[in-house]
Amino acid sequence: MTDNNPPTDDGIAAAEGNVTPPEESDFVEYSIEDKPPLLQSIVLGFQHYLTMIGSTIAIPLVLIGAIQAAGGGMPEADQAQLIGTFFVVSGIATLAQTTIGNRYPIVQGGTFSMIAPATAIIAALGAQGVGYELMLRELQGAIIVAALAEVVIGYLGVMGTLKRFLSPVVIAPTIALIGLALFNTGQITSAGQDWWLFGLTLVLIIAFSQYLDKYHSVFRLYPILLGVGSAWLIAALLSVAGVYGSGAAGFIDFGTVTSASAIQPITPFQWGVPTFTTSFIIGMFAGVVASMLESYGDYFAVARLSGMAAPSKKRINHGIGMEGLGNLFAGIMGTGNGSTSYSENVGAIGITGVASRYVVQIGAIVMLIVGFVGYFGQLVATIPNPIVGALFLAMFGQITAVGLSNLKYVDLDKNRNVFIVGIALFSGLAIPNYIANVGAVSDFQAGLEGVAVLGPVLGTELVAQTLFVILGTGMAIGGIIAFVLDNTIEGTTEERGIDAWDELSEDEDDFVTFFERLGSDDRSKPVDRAD
Repeated sequence: MTDNNPPTDDGIAAAEGNVTPPEESDFVEYSIEDKPPLLQSIVLGFQHYLTMIGSTIAIPLVLIGAIQAAGGGMPEADQAQLIGTFFVVSGIATLAQTTIGNRYPIVQGGTFSMIAPATAIIAALGAQGVGYELMLRELQGAIIVAALAEVVIGYLGVMGTLKRFLSPVVIAPTIALIGLALFNTGQITSAGQDWWLFGLTLVLIIAFSQYLDKYHSVFRLYPILLGVGSAWLIAALLSVAGVYGSGAAGFIDFGTVTSASAIQPITPFQWGVPTFTTSFIIGMFAGVVASMLESYGDYFAVARLSGMAAPSKKRINHGIGMEGLGNLFAGIMGTGNGSTSYSENVGAIGITGVASRYVVQIGAIVMLIVGFVGYFGQLVATIPNPIVGALFLAMFGQITAVGLSNLKYVDLDKNRNVFIVGIALFSGLAIPNYIANVGAVSDFQAGLEGVAVLGPVLGTELVAQTLFVILGTGMAIGGIIAFVLDNTIEGTTEERGIDAWDELSEDEDDFVTFFERLGSDDRSKPVDRAD
């Protein structure tokens, strides 16, 4: 690895004896402060873009499907505009987080935790016979208010304060569930799966990242780009040759590219002035809470994969606060969804060894441009689901393993630790599956109304919608259960891994915020000179 950059704030502090250097990940090719050559950074940034394409397209498609099913009548041109808006918001939010927020190399984008309240809101409005614009305006209003609450929670330090109660016993299953909870995503488990194309993509990614990486740096740096690109090219040739026909899982329709708009306008409040409904706001806030818990786990995962110390309270607070601002921006732009840390890109760091903040920022610029350029966005959108599914399997498996690797700090000879991790993992998979089987929020609410004594409270729309979202989010359930048990079952800080983790955590002064660097005239204060 080549690093021509000056020492960073972390490096200076470590040299002065102020911090304990973090454990170095042996697979990190470019660390957080490294700046690869521009052309290489563009390619690596595009690779990051590819890893999040599945979710970034899937989330607006789910919303569009819900709107159409509810009778919203959304024209195709506005559907394409909504998808483009997700990319624009993702690009801006990522640049803000990596520059002003927690400054981790972590991509920001739409969140699945807000899908449940969003679809519930759409269904409720559809029953009233309203159109898609009012549906999106109601979603905007709910997201804006929920986002403001997240900003307050972040910058007032609420999430950071919880850090001293969160041991590796809690973080390990929480991070693992980020990957495990997505094992049944449609791109992997679809009944119409093209297992040949899926298997080919997976074999290519594994070959480039695990077997051929020793022979050339190209294989080590670009395993995702090479694997996905090769599989896409083969699928394209088979589609042109007629082997894959229209409707096949591996079919690539180039007609969607040629018919796309060259430039699509994306502006604030493009669907109209937001409207605000209390019950919708509370339901959306439940999605924000689940998103914050997921992001908290992502921060620890990306720090571990990047060879950095565990995040300080200060860095966590700035990350959550900035995610709140990202959600606010998403509400203003009208995505109908929010913005959160992307687990996919955390997994990509583990596969590629590229943890450079600069590379992620380049990827954010790619996302921003793609949002306005219809041709390019549609071209990337032609990647078939089997290829995306194979990519997900590799990345989510990596995230799961990263989560479990935190248990090396824990005394696993103690039954309390094994019990907590086991029940958290199992609950994080089982309870969301139950929620999925229940179906709609209305069905869940009807069931709560019949609960003895507490029925009148639990059966209210606000409570039911909040519980529906939280119980349907695996990492939230696993994290909450592990948190409660770990802080109530007797155990020493050494047994729980807190002592070992404290030695590896960054000090509060190690993270110097963007504004502190701008406003400080103290030359002796550690400064991030990579910027």
